[in-house]
Amino acid sequence: MTRIVAREIAVHLVYELDFGGRTADQVLEGSLTREHFQSLMEEDSIYREFPNEKQQNYIEELVRGVYVHEPELDESISRYAIRWSFSRLPRMAVAAMRCAMYEMLYMPQIPPAASINAALEIMKKYVEPEVVSFANGILGTFVRTEVPQGSVGGTGSEEPEEEVGAEDAPAAAATEEGQG
Repeated sequence: MTRIVAREIAVHLVYELDFGGRTADQVLEGSLTREHFQSLMEEDSIYREFPNEKQQNYIEELVRGVYVHEPELDESISRYAIRWSFSRLPRMAVAAMRCAMYEMLYMPQIPPAASINAALEIMKKYVEPEVVSFANGILGTFVRTEVPQGSVGGTGSEEPEEEVGAEDAPAAAATEEGQG
């Protein structure tokens, strides 16, 4: 399983947090199971492979982290969503932006540009192109103003499509100036 697939699964689980008043642990307990993946594998190809231990740890860290920091992440989305109210943003776009922002702030081993690019690619499957473009602006402004400069070095904007793990993400890659 690649990191983009693990991210998309995490985005789905973060999306679920908006419904039903469940905690991150409750969502993970009910959704990050072989049985749940088997029930969804015909519906969505991202569920065809069950995550290994490293991938599960990544998904769990991202979902729990977003859950804990949701008010802070939502405030950032609102701050940079110029001329849009937060409530107007599609929930799936919000879930993807929350994941990208959490990675940029709390998972420094992941290049910020990789977080942004992955969030935008995931959003393209679920929301209108105008929303993806708008989210790109939000995330670009966020990384330029909120992410510590030490996290934004190097020139690469992609991370390898390998299995998930801290050692799999290049530390030196980061955002490009023209993003946003």
